[in-house]
Amino acid sequence: MTTDFTVTLLGTSSPAPSIDRFGMSTLVEAGDERLLFDCGRGAIQRLLQLGPEHPRVDKLFLTHLHSDHIVGIPDLWLTAWIMGRRTAFKVWGPEGTTDMMAHLEKAYEADIHIRRDLDELLPQSGIDIESHDIAEGFEYTLGDVRVVVFDVDHRPVTPAFGYRIEYNGKVVVLSGDTRPCENLVKYAQGADLLVHEIIAPQAFLKRATQMTEHHRQAVIEHHTTPQQAGEIFSRINPKLAVYSHVIGGPIPGYVEEILDGTASTYSGAVEVGNDLTRIEVGDKVKSFRIEDQP
Repeated sequence: MTTDFTVTLLGTSSPAPSIDRFGMSTLVEAGDERLLFDCGRGAIQRLLQLGPEHPRVDKLFLTHLHSDHIVGIPDLWLTAWIMGRRTAFKVWGPEGTTDMMAHLEKAYEADIHIRRDLDELLPQSGIDIESHDIAEGFEYTLGDVRVVVFDVDHRPVTPAFGYRIEYNGKVVVLSGDTRPCENLVKYAQGADLLVHEIIAPQAFLKRATQMTEHHRQAVIEHHTTPQQAGEIFSRINPKLAVYSHVIGGPIPGYVEEILDGTASTYSGAVEVGNDLTRIEVGDKVKSFRIEDQP
């Protein structure tokens, strides 16, 4: 059965650069709405892989302002304008979002002036920014689509958000970056699909040899281990849980560490997502890779 409620993992990486996993970014398509959540490294390239119209997405929601979740914003904002976006670029995020976007306008004012006034004569409408600082309880509603913002625990980063997206009686929840969090459990009740961050601690420690001990432990403490994630899933019981923001790979055994650890505390359906994993959310929730689609 075809559904018009889909989630595509555009980028699933941690801050570490990777050819296989680009920066954190997730596209939610609900009816005619295209909503982007976070905009990490390579987001516009992944959007282009979905089709030539996808980079013109103009609604972006941010979970927090860590660099790996926002470095793709200038590329998407500016390049999509060049590619034909003629609507304002709309951004919602935690405190600091409006200031960040205002500084981006200042940083790129020479380029904007050249393309708008001297060379291509691109319209102002496509480079306008509408930015909003939001907090838990904010709701975005358009037609049958409802997006609810809630706090998660990524201290010392505060606020940091998760998002609950509702459409036609179905629910998708994005955890954002978080350690185990009671508020996530509360807002994720009834989720058909839960997209959750994950760290594979043993794999991460093997890779993070250049970090100080303080840095390594701080990273682990700010995120959710497979065993902890399984305990969370058991309390939410989604139809499908998919991991993104995968910290620890790619080295041999990191996927097994994640899945085996999760299975020790949870017996439901779990997958480790990859870039361009697409999940259809209907009466059944099923995933596939874009390149594997018939």
